[in-house]
Amino acid sequence: MEQIVAQLKKPLVAAIVAGIAGLVFGLIYAWNIDPVVYENAPPELLSHEAKVEYLRMAIDSYRIQNNPDLALQRWLALGGGAEAALAEIEAERGSQDPTAIGVFRQIADSVQTDNEVDLNAISGEPQKNNGMLIVVFSVLSLAALAVAGFLFLRRFGFFRSPGARVITPQKQAQEYARSTERTDFQSMGLAQPVTQTMTTYVLGDDLYDESFSIDSPAGEFMGEYGVGVSETIGVGDPKKVTAFEVWLFDKNDIKTATKVLMSPHAYQDPAIRQRLEAKGELVQIDPNKQILLETATLQLLATVADVEYGSSALPADSFFERLTLELAVWPKEGEQPSVQAF
Repeated sequence: MEQIVAQLKKPLVAAIVAGIAGLVFGLIYAWNIDPVVYENAPPELLSHEAKVEYLRMAIDSYRIQNNPDLALQRWLALGGGAEAALAEIEAERGSQDPTAIGVFRQIADSVQTDNEVDLNAISGEPQKNNGMLIVVFSVLSLAALAVAGFLFLRRFGFFRSPGARVITPQKQAQEYARSTERTDFQSMGLAQPVTQTMTTYVLGDDLYDESFSIDSPAGEFMGEYGVGVSETIGVGDPKKVTAFEVWLFDKNDIKTATKVLMSPHAYQDPAIRQRLEAKGELVQIDPNKQILLETATLQLLATVADVEYGSSALPADSFFERLTLELAVWPKEGEQPSVQAF
């Protein structure tokens, strides 16, 4: 779900999803909620029963107006269904005038089978087949929807063989964090932390931002802590992170403790240091380095469990390829050993 949300924040993906959603809701609205109402449809599109009724009215009209051209126009307007409609009227005349029916039979027999009589020339209007256009449009729309949906799902690894499935930076980070061994603080003479977490950043996870709750053994909320991107360097995708923020929130303290963990290049760059000084104490990241954050009743120890810098045209050791931090939190109470023992 986090991957999908991250993808939806990209303008191109959001535009595709919005287009698909608009097409789906548009078709639902046009077909079910407020369907098209046909008016002045050509008689040839009528059902057989309606064609029979139409032809009966045309016969009655001819009996009154005696207009052969108009009668011919109406006969031809029925298209291929005219003969079947007239045959049914001849078989079941009802109150229909036999003479008028006979005239229509003569009109039908006079029409050449090689289409020498052009209905468009008689009526003055080209015949329209809106129904076929709607069908074609609907089929093309559904095909476009299917292709767009396939491409969207394939982006997240669906419809791929297991061996070809793409491993996202988030998945890689989870594997790194899961495989990193946690510190046994009790064997070092420290109390067991109330919470201890491994978190990993991998290049490509542009939305990296982790936060965790701090609860007492009795389940009482004590605060929160986390780590996220603080500064990037260079241009282009993926974003190249050069500094992270580690923070500790204590419900009993009015101020959140924050420290900025920087790459060696960022730590030595005066312009970057000036931008980040307002966020908190600046600390250069080194392998196995430990950073302590304290509030009124809590203390957090961040340990650099693993770090690897990326390589590109940017300066050396300027952005992170991977970073794994171990975050452990203790309450400041009683006579428990302090993490300042480090």
